[in-house]
Amino acid sequence: MNANKYSEIMSSVRKIVRAINLESKRVEKNFGISIPQLLTLKFLNETEGYKSTMKGIKEMLSLNASTVTGIVARLEQKGFVARLPDPKDKRSTPIVLTSKGAELLKNTQESLHEKISKNLDLISDQEYQKILVSFETIIDFLNIEDLDASPIITGPTDLNV
Repeated sequence: MNANKYSEIMSSVRKIVRAINLESKRVEKNFGISIPQLLTLKFLNETEGYKSTMKGIKEMLSLNASTVTGIVARLEQKGFVARLPDPKDKRSTPIVLTSKGAELLKNTQESLHEKISKNLDLISDQEYQKILVSFETIIDFLNIEDLDASPIITGPTDLNV
């Protein structure tokens, strides 16, 4: 294989990384929140009663409990969500989308995560498997198979999720 083919692959990897970084910066700049925070608001917006438990948010984001606690705390500080005690269950405190959070969502565009999800829904199982194998090959090449990563696309500004 010649060096040009290697540079094509490296260029493709850089494009993916750049797109993720630009998406993260765009969301942070335009809305003052991280991608996981935005995904949490969108999740609440789509749930019955615009509410969920911490466990529900944790499962949706595929992140650990302490990270989700930080995400919810930051959203609560900004007034985008509220914790409302459940009178029927004192141990449970549902997280509810506020009108301010719903208003923010009206101004957001489709995220990169949502575009990828939508496009994956349009392809055949065979095409999906080809993409998956390609990513697994890249992960093997980079020797990063043990790197902890959630299925949620985030960028470097999400360190303070």
